Amino acid sequence: MENPYSVLKRVFGYDQFRPGQKEIVDAILAGRDVLVVMPTGAGKSICYQVPALMMPGITLVVSPLISLMQDQVRALVAAGVPAAYLNNSLTDNQKALMLRRAQEGRYKIIYVAPERLQMPGFLRFAGEQPISMVTVDEAHCISQWGHDFRPSYLQIRDFIDQLPRRPVVSAFTATATARVREDIEKKLELDQPFRLTTGFDRPNLRFETMRVISGEKPHALVQFLLEEGDAPGIIYCSTIRQVGEVTSLVNRLGIAAASYHGKMDAGERKKNQEDFLYDRIQVMVATNAFGMGIDKPNVRFVLHYNMPKDIESYYQEAGRAGRDGEPARCVLFYAPSDVRIAQYFIDREEEESTQPDEIRQAVAQEARERLKYMTFYATTRRCLRADLLRYFGEQAPMSCRNCSNCLQVKLPVPERRLPDPNDPQTDPNRRRARQEAARLELSDRDEALLAALYALRKELARKEKLPAFMIFADAVLREICTRRPRNVQELMSISGVGAVKAARYGEAFLTAVKRYPR
Repeated sequence: MENPYSVLKRVFGYDQFRPGQKEIVDAILAGRDVLVVMPTGAGKSICYQVPALMMPGITLVVSPLISLMQDQVRALVAAGVPAAYLNNSLTDNQKALMLRRAQEGRYKIIYVAPERLQMPGFLRFAGEQPISMVTVDEAHCISQWGHDFRPSYLQIRDFIDQLPRRPVVSAFTATATARVREDIEKKLELDQPFRLTTGFDRPNLRFETMRVISGEKPHALVQFLLEEGDAPGIIYCSTIRQVGEVTSLVNRLGIAAASYHGKMDAGERKKNQEDFLYDRIQVMVATNAFGMGIDKPNVRFVLHYNMPKDIESYYQEAGRAGRDGEPARCVLFYAPSDVRIAQYFIDREEEESTQPDEIRQAVAQEARERLKYMTFYATTRRCLRADLLRYFGEQAPMSCRNCSNCLQVKLPVPERRLPDPNDPQTDPNRRRARQEAARLELSDRDEALLAALYALRKELARKEKLPAFMIFADAVLREICTRRPRNVQELMSISGVGAVKAARYGEAFLTAVKRYPR
């Protein structure tokens, strides 16, 4: 009989849980509701996916964005997990086929949009199948006091109440104040939940603020991108017009960039997102419509071209950098006009709200208070990391020694140059291997092997129609390079290599290793 550790290793390739994960898994397997606050990149999905694979019935994961579901399901299927999603990106025939397969017991995990929960066909399916757990991802969306309230999330509790047997309910979010956490617990009617907040700090992220008047932002952005070279990143803008202007500017630099915002055609949005995930473009320029659940681990920078309207939004968006644990930059350009833009959006949301006047006004006032805190952060001379952590109720030292205010000098960045699709020395696989070899003090032979491993991963990803990181993470390739596994058993001793991926890709990587003996 499997235990959480054997599932973790067999499916995901990890020998140990990260801090907090095992306690959450144990609580769920014991039948307890849970409410978890974990920073982006801390491994929230493992916390519900492992028990979902051990529980007898189906786990439903309520998720707010189509892109999030597609990424999660694609990763699970690549790891050998029977999973599916149900949302409006599917045709009617595809929805019917998915539900029929689910009724046949072919899926263990199903991601579903909150809007689908009250559909008669889905209600009928859920009433006939054993539902072991309902997981609410991005749970802050249920709170009117949060930064991203979504009315459709209020349907979740009604859906659970209609099930023949109440399942375990687990709620996860990366950013939630104490008030929002209380609201989540109340709105979902969690039953004496196991509560865990693992801490909000992301030590690998370097936070930087830069006061730049609006007219000088394009020049400052060019300088920043020249420093970053070929690093993949996200640029957030407040308005659709700015998204278009910045995308054009980045492309004129010779950097492949694409746009993403809510007014775009759904097909174009999907294409641009996949181009980013599959490394066909380097930079995504977007409004906050490009956001929750973006599962690209090697984003090396997130730059906010404008100040967001609150710290919750900023920290969640900035947290999309460095999900692989490697160093990354989170940079905020601030101009006084940004406050006026944010205030405009708050006023418009108040005008368009259908809530009763008392609630509508209270929510708007709460949003204005959050805007004040965001403005303090953008203009403070204190430690940026400490200000962020204290906002979420966490203690922090006075100095982190890794933010623009603590260093109070121009922050050093590695020397990079823009790629040239004509100079063999800037081949992306060789360039990345060269950078890693210098950082890790690897030999020339190791550097050559690492470049070959990157190239092999890229080719396998192309054939499998997967983002490269879903084959193996960068850290796995580095371990293969330094440890030189000789067989599948030694390959599986590397963290991040599960049984399914070892069987599917192992021989190809072992063959590459043999070509570069020490």
